[in-house]
Amino acid sequence: MNIFNNINELRNSLRGKVPIAFVPTMGNLHTGHLALVERAKQSSDCVVVSIFINRLQFLPHEDFDRYPQTLEDDCRSLSALNVNSVFAPDEKILFPTPQEFLLALPSIADTLEGKFRPGFFRGVATIVLKLLNIVQPQVAVFGKKDYQQLHIIREMVRQLNIPVEIVACETVRAQDGLALSSRNQYLDREQRKEACRLFQTLSQLKNEIASGRKDFPALQQQATQLLSQRGWSVDYLSIHKRSSLMPAQAHDEDLVILGAAWLGKTRLIDNLEI
Repeated sequence: MNIFNNINELRNSLRGKVPIAFVPTMGNLHTGHLALVERAKQSSDCVVVSIFINRLQFLPHEDFDRYPQTLEDDCRSLSALNVNSVFAPDEKILFPTPQEFLLALPSIADTLEGKFRPGFFRGVATIVLKLLNIVQPQVAVFGKKDYQQLHIIREMVRQLNIPVEIVACETVRAQDGLALSSRNQYLDREQRKEACRLFQTLSQLKNEIASGRKDFPALQQQATQLLSQRGWSVDYLSIHKRSSLMPAQAHDEDLVILGAAWLGKTRLIDNLEI
């Protein structure tokens, strides 16, 4: 496995290799990330994984400075999966000068996650576009856990005519249902026991809707109250159309429930498709 931090060296090593499958990450890899790599290997014998903690997608009060950095362990895990190349650039490589060119995103980027983390998706879209331009893959693999992010990246690729197929992978969960995330390690023991409650609440909502209930606002309020009573601080629990991520109406089908809530000082997100 080759590890690159230089753009030209990476590009030279990939010249003539088609197809290329790409998995962008911020490192601190867990089983969920490795599942994305396994899916990428189904698309190509040439898999590139990037490891870069993107400052542009963190708000000033968020955890950029303490986000876990585990490059050595990450590379061991990727080597065991026979990944061809790891792109782990320093910040000065990707941002040799301040990033003054930023994408203007559609209004959906200001809802859900975007409402509580303004500018987050602009940072995500900018770095993903840069990485796609650098690696020039034919396939890029993303997880469904970051559902709104996946939607925005798909639309960016479609509307900007970027020649890459976006492949979505199902969320990988712990045995109790908690969606795997690098931020789960911030939870203490008692919080970790409680953390699966978010998935359970989404599952209850899904069952209610599957049974025929269409009073979505009431269902959302009920679920929010249940979590709040358990000590959670809920940012949103919301039912949306999958295709557009617009709020669902009673006649809509192909729905997704999205949730984000704080447990202590740790913010967890999750979703379930219906």
